[in-house]
Amino acid sequence: MEGFETAISRHIWDLKYRHREQDRLEPDLAATHLRVARALAAVDSRPEEWEPRFFHALENFRFLPGGRILFGAGTTHRVTLFNCFVMGVVEDSLDGIFEGLREGALTLQQGGGVGYDFSTLRPRGTPALHTGTIASGPVSFMRIWDAMCATMLSTGVRRGAMMATLRCDHPDIEEFVTAKHTPGELLHFNLSVQVTDAFMEAVRNDAEWPLLFPDAHLGPGEGERIVRAWSGSPEPLPCRVLRRVNARALWDRIMRSAYDFAEPGVLFIDQVNRENNLAWRERISATNPCGEIPLPPYGACDLGSVNLAAFVTEPFTPEARLDIEAVIDTARIGVRMLDNVIEASQFPLPRQAEMAHGTRRVGLGVTGLADALLMLGLHYGSPKAREFAAGVMRALRDTAYDTSADLAGEKGPFPFFKPERYLERPFIQRLPEPLRRRIAAHGIRNSHLLAIAPTGTISLLANNISSGIEPVFAWSHTRRVLEADGSYTEYPLTDRAWRLWRDRHPGDAPLPGHFISARGLSPDDHLEMMAAVQPFVDNAVSKTVNVPESLSFEAFRSLYRRAHALGLKGCTTFRPSAVRGAVLREERGAEEGLVEPHCCSLEREAD
Repeated sequence: MEGFETAISRHIWDLKYRHREQDRLEPDLAATHLRVARALAAVDSRPEEWEPRFFHALENFRFLPGGRILFGAGTTHRVTLFNCFVMGVVEDSLDGIFEGLREGALTLQQGGGVGYDFSTLRPRGTPALHTGTIASGPVSFMRIWDAMCATMLSTGVRRGAMMATLRCDHPDIEEFVTAKHTPGELLHFNLSVQVTDAFMEAVRNDAEWPLLFPDAHLGPGEGERIVRAWSGSPEPLPCRVLRRVNARALWDRIMRSAYDFAEPGVLFIDQVNRENNLAWRERISATNPCGEIPLPPYGACDLGSVNLAAFVTEPFTPEARLDIEAVIDTARIGVRMLDNVIEASQFPLPRQAEMAHGTRRVGLGVTGLADALLMLGLHYGSPKAREFAAGVMRALRDTAYDTSADLAGEKGPFPFFKPERYLERPFIQRLPEPLRRRIAAHGIRNSHLLAIAPTGTISLLANNISSGIEPVFAWSHTRRVLEADGSYTEYPLTDRAWRLWRDRHPGDAPLPGHFISARGLSPDDHLEMMAAVQPFVDNAVSKTVNVPESLSFEAFRSLYRRAHALGLKGCTTFRPSAVRGAVLREERGAEEGLVEPHCCSLEREAD
């Protein structure tokens, strides 16, 4: 099957990535890889040198570009090669709201997912300054976006994915938190609350928490004013306190919704901005739909992953090891490919092109981590596994920044680069000193270089390796896949490392003790893996913390407090429950009765 070991892998290629030009079809996977390699090399200075090197990286699924790249590079499709975007500031006017809706529709039409911060919209019940009408609030306008998304089919069979965020001090935060409790509401949105350090401190102290909004956007009125940094404003604004709530009660409402409905997620927004390499020129308040790329207005995701499972030699033997030199070589090629995507891609909006070219953000990550751990004899939840993952990400970080510094010498640094400001950022301060000296001397091509994305679809394409840094979902289960006509087909899935082990141990031999799937891990195991790799990732880590239904609410709530203490940029959990079963379609593992996280399903993820 042209490099495919499973029927679903070939189906994913045929349905999502195989190029069709009238009656002509790409004959095989090699043709797809050649098309992508040729297109990305064509914008380079020496295409004849880089095309074969790019092709080699793509062969055998060593490097997996984001799905938009696989689908669109080298075709006549009018699509973007960027997976996702954060859209512009939603201005608090009817014209501004519908301009934001129009821009979102154009972006979804070209295949990009979108993220929005709706905190700029006046809270429900407040009067408009000029028309005298009463605001209906952010959630009501989100329903318009949701309806728009429902009517649009993104490129191929990838339905539009959207992220909505809202500040934890917005007066409509309680309505936002519970917005998806009603069946059928906001089905095309993932939701995340922007949680500040001040709010977490108020929760710890059981203090009152002000809900407020910029005074200049409200009608005349009395009340306490607090100067606060606010979405869409480069400077802090005087904000009017509209009411106060108990911080712990609001936190419990957020936690209870996540416990029962798996949403909203939590975005630790102060940590995001503290660690932003461009914090001197931008303030981030939203992410792409799966959360691995926090972005400024009109920022874009340019994603690709090194498949760690492809680089394990002598798997399941005492001599098993990761060929880290080959991983590093592939990462170098991957950075150059992703940098070239910026030139090769179209953009739905001119401001998106301006931001992408100005920052040249890319997101190099890994996938197949859990399968690699299995092949190496490491238990996912063990300290050795976390040490291994951290070591790999450290190597990728240093390789990516070293490669980007080389590219800056060859092609010039990213246009928004300011050496003294960039070098003082915390992430850059943690780089090895020789790297910092190189950046100071020659600049760097890309403002950000690393991200851990969910990679569900491209991991299925790569013969069902484990996704991103997630543990193996289940050794075997069935999965419903959306077809071109809107119907679903069920495919049997078996994990690639499990298949490889079974091929070498036929019969009913019991699995070794280190074979562990998501169900066998504690929530802390998930958090610890995120915490192990986050220090080496300048964007963010998209990972679902799987939680057993039996976990108490108090223990669940403590996970988020721990995530904040560990310095994570966000936290998303998934706990199967009877309550959410009425709202979201369940996808159950044949062996283990698991329910797969909906936020990273094939139709909604960044691929």
